[in-house]
Amino acid sequence: MSKLIWTLALPLIAATGAAMAQPPKAPPAGPGGVPQFPPYQVRSAMPEGDRLLAGRDAKAVFEHACGYCHFAGGMGSNLLTKQMLAMKRPPSDGILTNRRDLFPAYVKAVVRGGKGAMPAQTRVDITDAELDAVAAYLAKGKK
Repeated sequence: MSKLIWTLALPLIAATGAAMAQPPKAPPAGPGGVPQFPPYQVRSAMPEGDRLLAGRDAKAVFEHACGYCHFAGGMGSNLLTKQMLAMKRPPSDGILTNRRDLFPAYVKAVVRGGKGAMPAQTRVDITDAELDAVAAYLAKGKK
């Protein structure tokens, strides 16, 4: 039996090794030679303004600091969608901006402490002023 397994497995192992020896293909170049990645893999531009001061565009801060995981297709959204389905909630609740049950204190606790696959975000990743804005944006006016 083990001879049969090795007979079947050796070509697969050899093919895998040959494939791994090849350098990864670069994404296709777009205008100006800039690689064109799917939108959820690239951060949006950092919004203008002092990161330590209140009053920045909360939506833009969310898109920059959180969007690459929490937009459609991002790892965070995919994991949250699975959780929502398990709780018999609509899959659209996997996208944070669609949620209606978030409160600022909860958002801040998850961001600073992490949750599941999400690592804790430091004050370098997202400042307290930015987190206050994002938490209010996601909570949609709740206290």
